[in-house]
Amino acid sequence: MVLAARTREALAEAVDGIKYAGGDAVFVEADVTKQEDLERVAAAALERFGRIDSWVNNAGVGIWGMIDEVSEADMRQLFEINFWGVVHGSQIAVKHLRAHGGAIINVGSVTSDRALPVQGIYSASKHAMKGFTDALRMELEHEGAPISVTLIKPASIGTPMPQHVKDYHREEPKFPPPVYAPEEVAKTILHAAEYPVRDAFIGSGARTMSVLGSLAPRLMDWISAKFLVPAQFGTRQATATDNLHYGQAEARVRGDHQGSTIRPSLYTKAARHPAMTLTAAGAAAAGVGLFLWSRSGRGGEGSANPERSTEAEVEAHPS
Repeated sequence: MVLAARTREALAEAVDGIKYAGGDAVFVEADVTKQEDLERVAAAALERFGRIDSWVNNAGVGIWGMIDEVSEADMRQLFEINFWGVVHGSQIAVKHLRAHGGAIINVGSVTSDRALPVQGIYSASKHAMKGFTDALRMELEHEGAPISVTLIKPASIGTPMPQHVKDYHREEPKFPPPVYAPEEVAKTILHAAEYPVRDAFIGSGARTMSVLGSLAPRLMDWISAKFLVPAQFGTRQATATDNLHYGQAEARVRGDHQGSTIRPSLYTKAARHPAMTLTAAGAAAAGVGLFLWSRSGRGGEGSANPERSTEAEVEAHPS
């Protein structure tokens, strides 16, 4: 692995942890808004490992504030990191992956599909990332390049991000529940590196918001306006350690989420293992069918239809 971020001390600590666990890693202190910095990341990978197999664009910052409160300078800086960082990284990755193939994995957000109030500029940057990622995928498929392009769309994730966003209010930012474990994102990224997938939601909450936003947009507008604005502010006073313009990382995986439990996602695990999910769903459906058949006798109006039960169970566990 080659790790890149703006905070040297956090990078060094993360690399030490990887090596202690038996892995091999190096780091490059870099700012994704500078294309030359990301060129140095690619060069470090080639020097240490000889090639690049997967490129993950994961750098991101947030702003908590109503759109008319946020300064243009802060908006532009967020786009430099969240959007242009992905553009720079993807272009460099394509240049190196065209010859032998590989994966580009962009970490977006549920806000790539469904904007959130209070996070308006962040949502706009993730919408832009989705548009860029989708267009890049189609263009690479058109030319027959052996490169998979994946967009990861997490819901609320239990990282320290609430402690580091640029906050225009007195209260410390808070992610709307449910809050999912950061490991779910990491495992899905690894899965996408091995098994090409177009999109991947992290958490059933992300999938639900995306689907409802598509099927009932005005209903989701009303729910978001009424409930999601207060749900994004905690009870503690905000700190002044935002990482919008300068790195503030401390090599922590989890943050403080003010009463929300950081939990795994059964939905995301099932999505990574669709064959296992379908097998389990089929076995469960067969068990239900056998039970109903035994209760009602052989045939008759009360007999179960195992085929129909199986379809219902599969739909309840989408891949």
